[in-house]
Amino acid sequence: MTRTFGLTAAIAAIVLSTIGSVSAAEKKYGPGVTDTEIKVGQTVPYSGPASAFSSYGRLMAGYFEMVNASGGINGRKVTLISLDNAFSPPKAIEQTRKLVEDDGVLADVGTVGTTPNVAIQKYLNGAKVPHIFISAGGRRFADRQGFPWSVPMYPGFEMEGKTFGQYILKNKPDAKVGVLYQNDDYGKDFLTGLKAALGDKVKIVAEVAYEITEPTIDSQIVRLKDSGADTLLVFATPKFSSLAIRKA
Repeated sequence: MTRTFGLTAAIAAIVLSTIGSVSAAEKKYGPGVTDTEIKVGQTVPYSGPASAFSSYGRLMAGYFEMVNASGGINGRKVTLISLDNAFSPPKAIEQTRKLVEDDGVLADVGTVGTTPNVAIQKYLNGAKVPHIFISAGGRRFADRQGFPWSVPMYPGFEMEGKTFGQYILKNKPDAKVGVLYQNDDYGKDFLTGLKAALGDKVKIVAEVAYEITEPTIDSQIVRLKDSGADTLLVFATPKFSSLAIRKA
């Protein structure tokens, strides 16, 4: 509930910033805002290899329905336009351009996925469209100098990777670690954090990557088993996490 309250407050703050320098009588607002509406957009993988994340979009749509039923934000109803990015960078940028240039949204709110957000970050910052509550934890989304219009929602994946490493150091210091990771910023940031925590105290005996377009990761799990690893870390999206657990 803290996150959802924060989301409403953040959108309200952005709306106020778009109208703060103009008197109410002039009725001049920024894109996506009228006297009665706040229009925001997002892209979510409703299809494709990460479609398990589609629940994010459905949950947010339901939340704003509740907000609107309670009177909206300062009397304005929130219109959420949620489009499918299929967890594909080209699809994400295509849909995001539609949201900004055709639908005229105030902000991109809660787009899901590291790879889709990487694809749209430069475009949104160049267009000075708020890119907020990013549903990804890559380091690049917290770069206030390079991308001042981007605001992440999650703790950094690198920090999470360090947490796993700290747990291993404390509870299994003699571990032989094998890592399966997604071959993009998502998986690599986790792996970077893990290595930073383990240092030279615990050995990573194998690091095996997979591509999100692969139909199976059975061969990667076999390679990790053959490495002699006795502790398996999986830095993967839901589909590939399930496949890894089943094969392991």
